[in-house]
Amino acid sequence: MNRLTGRNLTIAYGNKVIIEDLDIEIPDKKITSIIGPNGCGKSTLLKALCRLLPIKKGKIALDGTDINKSASKEIAKKIAILPQSPEVADGLTVGELVSYGRYPYQKGFGRLVPEDVEVIDWALQVTGITEFKHRIINDLSGGQKQRVWIAMALAQKTDIIFLDEPTTFLDIAHQLEILELIKELNQKQQTTIVMVLHDINQAIRFSDYMITMKDGEVITQGNIPEVLSSQLLAEVFQIDAELMQDKLTGKPMIANYQLVNRKYSKVEIK
Repeated sequence: MNRLTGRNLTIAYGNKVIIEDLDIEIPDKKITSIIGPNGCGKSTLLKALCRLLPIKKGKIALDGTDINKSASKEIAKKIAILPQSPEVADGLTVGELVSYGRYPYQKGFGRLVPEDVEVIDWALQVTGITEFKHRIINDLSGGQKQRVWIAMALAQKTDIIFLDEPTTFLDIAHQLEILELIKELNQKQQTTIVMVLHDINQAIRFSDYMITMKDGEVITQGNIPEVLSSQLLAEVFQIDAELMQDKLTGKPMIANYQLVNRKYSKVEIK
């Protein structure tokens, strides 16, 4: 089942077209990763799908309804977004930031009601950061900060969460920590996850569905064992990759790789 679809999408920054006449399917209650080389349009597509970036042409539909014709607060009750490298004001506490996730539900003067407090505490608990509720966010580690942003997205109580490179600037342990949390949210909360990732093996391991892009076009989209191949990696990333089965997941993974048909001139190092 695909709750979120894009048809004939053309997306541009000013007069520069990044994506043209693209069709996309996001499966419900699955983890979808968007991969591709730098500058191929991954983040541009992600922003358009969650209405952070207007489209020039086409239609993005959620449950059959054009999201660009829906009220912002209504969309915010269905879709949450964790942008790349988000910034936070100095002095803001963890609990205060997570409370912003309740904005779509607030009325009048925007005061938190008991139901809001209950949801905030739930989001803190699910992401394992209850003990940090009164801590200043900028005093936390990178991995802890990412958990706070995910908690804010959870507090929106949406069925779909978009994440733009959620592991950027994190060491390998914190990357795995965040990706394990995302997988747990998908499995236990049945949250549909759509994320842009640079690490192909991480995308394979933690995703059910993969969209591969190059030069603003979708090259493949589908279940990972069906779409991932050495030929695809050569075409999209210009690497000659050796694939093997991951013993942890049973999925394919890149065991080794080298550049395809690329020569470098020897430069004397002085």
